[in-house]
Amino acid sequence: MSKQPLKDPYAYHDEDVAEPPRSFWQILRRIGPGMILAASIVGSGELIATTALGAEVGYIALWIIIISCVLKPAIQSEMGRFTIATGKTGLGSFNMIPGPRLGVSWVVWMWAFMVLVTMFQIGAMFAGVAQVLNTLVPGVTITMWVIGLLGLSLWLLLGGGYERVEHLATFKVGLFTMITLLCAMVLVSKPEYFSVQMVMEGFSFKLPGQGLATAVAVFGITGVGAAELFMYPYWCVEKGYARYTGIRDTSPAWKSRALGWVKVMNTDIVASMVVYTIATLAFYLLGAGVLHSQGLRPEGSEMIAVLSKMYTETLGSWALWVFYVGACATLYGTIFAATAANSRVYSDMACLLGLFDRGDYAARVKWRNRFVCALLFIPVALYFLKVNPTQMVRIGGVAQAMMLPVIAISVLYLRYKHMPPEVKTGVPFTITLWTACAFTIFMMGYYTIRLVWG
Repeated sequence: MSKQPLKDPYAYHDEDVAEPPRSFWQILRRIGPGMILAASIVGSGELIATTALGAEVGYIALWIIIISCVLKPAIQSEMGRFTIATGKTGLGSFNMIPGPRLGVSWVVWMWAFMVLVTMFQIGAMFAGVAQVLNTLVPGVTITMWVIGLLGLSLWLLLGGGYERVEHLATFKVGLFTMITLLCAMVLVSKPEYFSVQMVMEGFSFKLPGQGLATAVAVFGITGVGAAELFMYPYWCVEKGYARYTGIRDTSPAWKSRALGWVKVMNTDIVASMVVYTIATLAFYLLGAGVLHSQGLRPEGSEMIAVLSKMYTETLGSWALWVFYVGACATLYGTIFAATAANSRVYSDMACLLGLFDRGDYAARVKWRNRFVCALLFIPVALYFLKVNPTQMVRIGGVAQAMMLPVIAISVLYLRYKHMPPEVKTGVPFTITLWTACAFTIFMMGYYTIRLVWG
């Protein structure tokens, strides 16, 4: 029996064109890319960096968490809208940005560098999962667990298609989010850790002096980070939103399909935003309420032991095992989802550089698998360098945060120069988009000034 050719999700075929669902429940059945993104988001940023910020500065930075989660989806939506309307991938869109080029746009090269820096975060996640597994099975060393996780990741990701990624990501998101939310609900009933006055301090709109670097890292990681903004259009393509819309023409039918699938995409974005915002707030409240009040910091080899106190102090000692299972699911799920996405984006960069033809999907898969290997071996190598896991996360977070203004400005350029007029947004969303971009640029500008002038 001859082998069936691979179905190319990046190619347009007349038979793929489909009318979008109209009812709310039918739309919900077609979401999915946002859940994969949430699997990337609800990981080291929330479990490590967000709780580290809460432990460091208490409730005062709560407003940063909320703004980070609710503003950046406007940028995400605009990127997804552009992909659905034009068929261009994330990097394909940013490759249109004017400026210096070396085969591809300078923005594409900045993305490639940023992802290499975020390998520190993936290295931290390998270390975190290995610490937990070593606690559960002390007879196997942390190093051996890291090697085992590397092998598992290669097995799961090499040749894995969209459906496998979506199913595993959705399971991972649901598991630890519910557990952490339960802990946060119990926290509310403990006056020594939580009060209305403490929470109101989090809305004083002050920037924490001693925790500024961590706050900027959290702004870069929590919610939709720079890396996830680049990832999302690829999951929209592989889910089929662009193919279902079809090649752009001037017909009313195309406009109706495009706006319909954009509505599905926005529902997907809102659903995932609700999930990761709840999870992020729960992590932050636990860090600010439990760890800060006890003067604990999740650092170094004690990171997992300190983080587990958020659960044992609220639910009781029995919750330690629940935390171990949840921490493994959260951190490893992010390794899986982030590597699956970044390997797709890097393979697209190889396409833009002319290393293979866009219509050659078999070549795309080969390049994707090569990047899967590279993106797993690099963070494992960083683990063996014994870098502090929390510092790894902060380094990656600052790299993502510094990339956000570039993305914001680029998205505005694409909207006003290249967005098809049939799908342009109205005034309310345009104001939201400009607000998101302006705040992002302000945060990074403030951070740069503090770095230069102290």
